[in-house]
Amino acid sequence: MAERHDHVDTVLDQWQRAAPQRDASPMATFTRLYRLFKYVDRAVAAVFREHGLHEGEFDLLATLYRSGEPQGLTPNALRAAAVLTSGAMTHRLDRLESAGYIRRVPNPEDRRSVRVRLTAAGAALLEALLDDYLACLQRLQAPLDAAQRRALGGLLRELLLPLEANDDV
Repeated sequence: MAERHDHVDTVLDQWQRAAPQRDASPMATFTRLYRLFKYVDRAVAAVFREHGLHEGEFDLLATLYRSGEPQGLTPNALRAAAVLTSGAMTHRLDRLESAGYIRRVPNPEDRRSVRVRLTAAGAALLEALLDDYLACLQRLQAPLDAAQRRALGGLLRELLLPLEANDDV
């Protein structure tokens, strides 16, 4: 069976001809990751749009849903989990609250702050969206068998760990 070639193979061949003295091999991994991200981002954004959300709004709803905190989370805890500026967080919370998906309630531990809670409507939206989101991700990883998926996940973790360890977010 002939080896299959993708766009990145073409780019690497071009670099080999244009600059044979340079090692362009890291592009094999990272250009593919970048291109893959663009395809994944497009597919996932379409799922979120079908449910009237943007990725960042899904991220906030999902963080609240999976936190297991019935009292909700503080905006700072949400901001840290979603890696957002306070201005971006406020905008998203305002939009989600006006849509009825979250509500801000007084923080029983600190009267100066609030907690953000997922409403029943927010939980229902997330559950409906989650099925579509997971189905989309399943379709995207369909070319890989279970062992390949585990191996890829482990390799990506190895690349991510040192970056996260040095990140100040």
